[in-house]
Amino acid sequence: MKEGWKYAAMGGLGGAVLAVALVFGAANLGWLPASGSAIHDYLLTHPEILVDMTDKLQNDQQDEDDRARQAAVDKLGSKAFFDPKVAFITGPAKAKTTVAEFYDYDCPYCRASLPAVKKFYETHKNDTRFSFIELPIPSLHGPGALLAARASLAAGRQGGKFVAFHFMLMGEDDSITEDTIYADARKAGLDVARLKADMAASSVDLAIAAAHTLAAAAKVDGTPAFVIDGKMREGAVDEKTLTKMTKG
Repeated sequence: MKEGWKYAAMGGLGGAVLAVALVFGAANLGWLPASGSAIHDYLLTHPEILVDMTDKLQNDQQDEDDRARQAAVDKLGSKAFFDPKVAFITGPAKAKTTVAEFYDYDCPYCRASLPAVKKFYETHKNDTRFSFIELPIPSLHGPGALLAARASLAAGRQGGKFVAFHFMLMGEDDSITEDTIYADARKAGLDVARLKADMAASSVDLAIAAAHTLAAAAKVDGTPAFVIDGKMREGAVDEKTLTKMTKG
């Protein structure tokens, strides 16, 4: 699952329309009843055909998108995702394992990935290089998504307190608000007055713009999106998925 700029309902409708076109094409080839009424009756009797064809079309499109994203990541190179001007970077510089994540604090699939990501971080923070990349999508989640991204980037200026703040924000159940941000900042031990001042810095705007530019170059069209050891994966992850990707 993933949250992004694609609309699943529209994609499903488009797939169904194309599936119908393919059905009529199959009829013209003699693989199905030839007349419109016969096709209609046949599909009513065998509705699973349209379901199977739509699923196949969507899976094929997803595979094609995945290949395009991986090709884009290969072209960019892994270092592009570990630029301190774009993201908060932590972990050994020469680590063999690298994990970059594009996320939005109000994205439900990013939140669903939190238990696995947090556990992996806590287990591997001394042997893995991590990149936390802000990719707020206000058009989907409202102004809180952008505000949280600004706060997160500002928190990065206070060093070691960033990760605790990040996991607190990502662990929220409701939409992010100013009150949520500052309450979590205090719990994480951040200097809130400094945080507010740093949130207004032009470098924060530049970092968010750079992250969106990087996402576009990598053909990332939703959150969360991970680049693990140079391999791209969009969508929520669990512990098994992360373990498999970092060993394979």
